[in-house]
Amino acid sequence: MHTTFRSLVCATAVATAFAATAFGQGSAAARPQPAHPSVRSAGCGTATGLTPGRTTPQRLTVAGVTRTYLLHLPATYDPSRSTSLVLSFHGHGRTSDYQERLTQMSGLDAVVLYPQGVTGTDGKSAWQGAPYSADIDDIAFTRALIDRTEQRLCVNTRRVFASGKSNGGGFAALVACRLADRVAASAVVSGAFYPQGGDCRPARPIPVLDFHGQADTTIPYGGEPAKGLPPLGDWLAQWGKRDGCATGPRETRVESNVVKQRWVHCAGGSTVEHYRIEDGGHVWPATVPNDDSATPTTIDATPIIWKFFTEHPLPTV
Repeated sequence: MHTTFRSLVCATAVATAFAATAFGQGSAAARPQPAHPSVRSAGCGTATGLTPGRTTPQRLTVAGVTRTYLLHLPATYDPSRSTSLVLSFHGHGRTSDYQERLTQMSGLDAVVLYPQGVTGTDGKSAWQGAPYSADIDDIAFTRALIDRTEQRLCVNTRRVFASGKSNGGGFAALVACRLADRVAASAVVSGAFYPQGGDCRPARPIPVLDFHGQADTTIPYGGEPAKGLPPLGDWLAQWGKRDGCATGPRETRVESNVVKQRWVHCAGGSTVEHYRIEDGGHVWPATVPNDDSATPTTIDATPIIWKFFTEHPLPTV
């Protein structure tokens, strides 16, 4: 059986350092967040049979295919209090377990799902929208995951979010394109935006947050025409256009090697934000070593993502 950081004893030093540097003194993200206007899901008031503070393996059959995922219930979970829901998609060839360790999102005051991709055409796990992904509807799987979680747990249906790394980041963007009626905002790290994902026509302007390193040799910042990968600047500009942003990007240097870009005055309260890490590779940014890299970066993606999510709930009808 899984736990929040697998072995709490072995992870204490890493978790303490991460909490101090990423979330601030006292790990504010682990504490209950202020109440927000919400639409309480059908699972509110229902006993879960799950232990708060633990991660457990789950199964779900969609269109005759049994899929697996990890579900983390925050230590603060209360079946009478609606809680945010975050989906975190792993990269090509990775696992849900790896994604939990990498992102440390199980430290958030949210129910977190780490779905497992199926084996693609190259024998490695993958998500819909890549040239190597299997012929499977991962969007339907994601919608079913949200449905099931809202039925079992007390979820704030205005605060359902998608995130991911690499191929999983490209899929988190595809989720924003296809499930904007259910997902409030999306966050992408080192995203792989292949043309196989198809057209992107979200049902509403949807906030998008993106991180990408200019030294990324796996998914080059400047694009890779042979694979159909666009330059990051073009991809971001397209999102700014989709969201009806009147101004952008505005640039701010937030670290010696990191520039933040922001598109503003967007429709429906949406926004597009991007962190350009000038010396960053194909890694999940963190100021402590993680499973992607033994070399820390100057920013932590996870708390930035969480802040972005908390600021962008699904608009009320």
